[in-house]
Amino acid sequence: MSTPGECLRRDSQRLRDALKLDVSEARLEVRILLGHALGVGRAWLIAHEHDEIPLVAQAVYGKILEKRLSGEPIAYILGEREFFGRSYKVTPDVLIPRPETELLVELALSKLAASRSLRILDLGTGSGCIAITLALARPDCEVVATDQSEAALAVARENGERLGAKVRFCQGSWYEGLPENAGRFDVVVSNPPYIARDDIHLAGLSHEPQTALNAGSDGLDDIRVIVAGARDYLNTRGWLMFEHGWDQGEACRELLAKAGLIDVGTEKDLAGHGRVSFGRLEG
Repeated sequence: MSTPGECLRRDSQRLRDALKLDVSEARLEVRILLGHALGVGRAWLIAHEHDEIPLVAQAVYGKILEKRLSGEPIAYILGEREFFGRSYKVTPDVLIPRPETELLVELALSKLAASRSLRILDLGTGSGCIAITLALARPDCEVVATDQSEAALAVARENGERLGAKVRFCQGSWYEGLPENAGRFDVVVSNPPYIARDDIHLAGLSHEPQTALNAGSDGLDDIRVIVAGARDYLNTRGWLMFEHGWDQGEACRELLAKAGLIDVGTEKDLAGHGRVSFGRLEG
């Protein structure tokens, strides 16, 4: 016999030992996995903590628990992740959306004049969460998104269709994915790879696509490409903004200034770390 209460007590300890989670994190993850296996919510699990779990659900739960114990992220196990209040399909072909990236979306929306339709470009779109969120928030704007991975674009297109977002997805690395007649954009956004190849944190991200994480010896290789090409794709007074590591703000501002952009700055995340840097094409 196995009940939700027994699973919570037993398996939260197993997760703590295997993944070095704290008590609350481990208990939350057990509830998420149990809820997924049973097709129920947290309230049901609490109200039925002494009920026996059906054998079929026990088997499903056992399989996904073993995946989590091996270090596979919950988002990949469940096949979805929330971003800006919407559920997005995620697979190992795309980076898992993070709450910090919502800051990039908020900043982009703040730069979009409400009085007229504008053009937005999302470089390295992955799951499509940034481009889709912007398209849904500003359906009057034209949104284009690129990614070098066709597998990632398949996920992004599926998310866009399911959520009813009008986004033009193009295959290719950064600006190279744009068609010849793409024109210029009023806002260019990106959440590019920005982790140095020898960073110890990469070991804990082994399940995610390394091409979406690793960016050379200092983590700035892809950001350099994005900044260097911005002037060729920004409209006059257009904005470039991108996410980066907590300690890369100064280096990113220097790159933006050297590229000739003005009003350069860095926005801090909720933890007080510089997370999104930006600059504007003079005009």
